[in-house]
Amino acid sequence: MADRDKIQILKDALYEAARDHGSDQRLFTQRDLLDMQVIPQDNIGLLMQVIQILCDEKLFVGNTTASGLSWRWRSREDAKKYTSLPNSEIMMVYAMVDEAGADGIWNRTIKNKLNMADSLMKHCIKYLEQKGYIASMKNVEHPNKKMYIKANLRPSDRATGGPWFTEGELDTAFINELQEIVFDFIKQKSTYTSHGGGAGVPGVGAQGGGGAQQREKNPKKGVVQGTIPHSEDISKGTKRSAGEISNDDTAAAAPAKKTRPGKPQLLPLPAGYKSYPTVSDIAKFIHHAGITNNTTLSEADIQQLVDVLYYDGLVEPVKVNGRKGYRVTRIPKQDPRTCNQRRLDHDPTKGGIVTSFMGVEPSASGLMEAPCGRCPVYDMCEEGGPVSPSNCVYFRRWLDGDEVQEQVISI
Repeated sequence: MADRDKIQILKDALYEAARDHGSDQRLFTQRDLLDMQVIPQDNIGLLMQVIQILCDEKLFVGNTTASGLSWRWRSREDAKKYTSLPNSEIMMVYAMVDEAGADGIWNRTIKNKLNMADSLMKHCIKYLEQKGYIASMKNVEHPNKKMYIKANLRPSDRATGGPWFTEGELDTAFINELQEIVFDFIKQKSTYTSHGGGAGVPGVGAQGGGGAQQREKNPKKGVVQGTIPHSEDISKGTKRSAGEISNDDTAAAAPAKKTRPGKPQLLPLPAGYKSYPTVSDIAKFIHHAGITNNTTLSEADIQQLVDVLYYDGLVEPVKVNGRKGYRVTRIPKQDPRTCNQRRLDHDPTKGGIVTSFMGVEPSASGLMEAPCGRCPVYDMCEEGGPVSPSNCVYFRRWLDGDEVQEQVISI
């Protein structure tokens, strides 16, 4: 009786020591458990007795590795679930779902590994679902497979697709909108706007940069006012009276020409600029702006968006003082407007169908502007048919530049 009480005390002490020395995913070898100074005199026989009791109570899970046997601890709550199961078949099914973790497991995998009849497996799964121990899930990698996961676990990003998937479907609208926001932010932080002699370059000074207004230089020997004297007066050395000089001053005060502000143009920042936006800067901007509502985006998620922009040739990396920033490509040809402004200003009847408002607009040509490339009835267009080049309303609108009323073609 005394030995049994002693083993129970050692069991509880070893279990608490294992919890203190690592997470429930860490594997402990015999040497690791002996080094916890719980088993007296490093008695291996006594250690194995204690481990056996812990395994019987489902508090320890045995594993076989290349170095031999090892164990990991299981929470007391999960252990109670195992001990409450009515038979070994249900326990084995639950153990396989438990071992799959946040990735989940396919029901056919359970059936094949346990060599279990289909009806028995369905009975076990139904029992575990009714108890609330497991739940079905969708996996974006295997959308047609019936997957199961522990009910108290959140599916992994690998299974759900992360923030880019909604209910198992790729959310392309969300991705495209975020890409435009990221592109606009990089464009804003990696360029400056010139109005044909207006604002200067950020960080260079009011008079610095290619778009800055240069201060008018005054002659070092004074300013000549009034009209230039006639050549004969200069040759004779005739002095002019004070009245003539004052009259010349009023005549010279001609109205200044009004300068129109130039068309805004984006220009690259000067060499040595050190504030190009990083992925961390973009992530902070999106977080503080509250753009994604209930979806939390990590820096790794933002890096994926930036990588797509990089592979599309819209941005390029810049290394400054060991930090990796980004700037847009082909800066002088970029549109100063945001992607949303470009979308609102776009006229489909003149510019055709545009799939993306990021980056530089593609160079236009007659073949690209012709209505045939986006004709909704292209397959039916032929001479003698219901639609033909001779009676095409789209061609007339394109060639004449006039608004032609839409005609309903009866087929």
